[in-house]
Amino acid sequence: MEEVTSPWRERLERTALAPVTGTSRAYYAWVAFLLIVIGWGVYAYSRQLQDGLIVTGMRDRISWGLYITTFVFFIGISHAGTLISAILRVSQARWRTPITRMAEFITLVSLICGALFVVIDLGRPDRVLNVIVYGRWQSPIIWDVLAITTYITASTAYLFLPMIPDLALFRDRLAGRVSGWRMWIYKLLSVRWQGTPSQWRSMGAAITTAMILIIPIAVSVHTVVSWIFAMTLRAPWDSTIFGAFFVAGAIFSGVATLIIVMAILRKVYHLEEYITEKHFVYLGYLLAAMSLIMVYGNVSEYLTTGYKMTEGTEFHFRQLFLGEFAGFYWFYLLGGLVLPGLLILLPWTRNIWGVVAASILVVAAMWVERYFIVVTGFRVPLMPYEPSTYAPTWVELSVMAAGFALFALLITIFVKIFPIIAVWEVAEDEESLAIAPAARGFPHGTAPEPAGGGAR
Repeated sequence: MEEVTSPWRERLERTALAPVTGTSRAYYAWVAFLLIVIGWGVYAYSRQLQDGLIVTGMRDRISWGLYITTFVFFIGISHAGTLISAILRVSQARWRTPITRMAEFITLVSLICGALFVVIDLGRPDRVLNVIVYGRWQSPIIWDVLAITTYITASTAYLFLPMIPDLALFRDRLAGRVSGWRMWIYKLLSVRWQGTPSQWRSMGAAITTAMILIIPIAVSVHTVVSWIFAMTLRAPWDSTIFGAFFVAGAIFSGVATLIIVMAILRKVYHLEEYITEKHFVYLGYLLAAMSLIMVYGNVSEYLTTGYKMTEGTEFHFRQLFLGEFAGFYWFYLLGGLVLPGLLILLPWTRNIWGVVAASILVVAAMWVERYFIVVTGFRVPLMPYEPSTYAPTWVELSVMAAGFALFALLITIFVKIFPIIAVWEVAEDEESLAIAPAARGFPHGTAPEPAGGGAR
């Protein structure tokens, strides 16, 4: 059996090593473009540091805007790694193995970018220390700081642990083929891995512990983010289901982001053999299921608050359904919830491009949802005065664009240094599929094809 599987394993290793050993001009052009966007964002932020928040569209009545919207959005998509890697690992869904590494890194990168926007939102970033030194445990903001810090730590460990055997593979295969600093990274992070039985047992126990812990940590993070809104005395945010609503939206947008990143990396680095149409369809089913949950959450939220129709709720409904934010809301509902579900459920669009198109709609709509949750909540008057308005300035737009560029840049750099797919897990999955037919009485390579195709 070794002679049969050896060429496949060699091809897998070559595919994993290819992004590290070769760099195209298109790669450098893409990195240069991202650095230009980030540089412009840094310049815009320097103007904000110099002149204060007056250069933004935020004022005393609407004190949160584009920055907090983007913060909530990034924290939401961080659930991609938790869901795919942890929950599917617990359920022993083997089809997940080629995409776990991408999902786990999306989690860490989005958490870093999201936390950065909290600092950017402050007029005085040096006052972040005041939250730590003088923070009150009664404040949901302190809960959020604790939850995000814990989540970043746990996500880093959860990304690192399954990567150790692949880092050792890079250490052994790339000696003399890459720069010295890369080899230093591989030797350091592979922690003297030799693949002994005791090392495999220790790593397996550590991964099991991490995946059990990270699921409740991830759920707590976006629940606490929702409590920053729900525990504020404002009519649009006065909801007891905001925690569940935010967690569902986080999983929804996280899966969509994973699909988009997966499609790009699959195309650029020729991973078609390992990431097949079945992976997109399975994730698409999950996306469609989450869209139904989101529709249910919207109906439950707006029906219960609309039935009572207090004065603040009436104002909020009018601005959301008929007024200034009607375009945002109806795009979110129809373009972000209904249409993606139809693209996935209809047989003729249930393919890679249909699932990717649905995911793009979901990501755009979920950012829009965060925007109107933040801004419309502040627009509802607390006293008998005219409602305030908010429009982001070029500074806010530039900084937000730089945040998304940083997200893309970190992923771009990651795939040039670290294994893009979990080589040992994909190989282990392939070997188990090869052994299973013989165990059932089929000669190797003659077992009947599983229903739905042969995607791993």
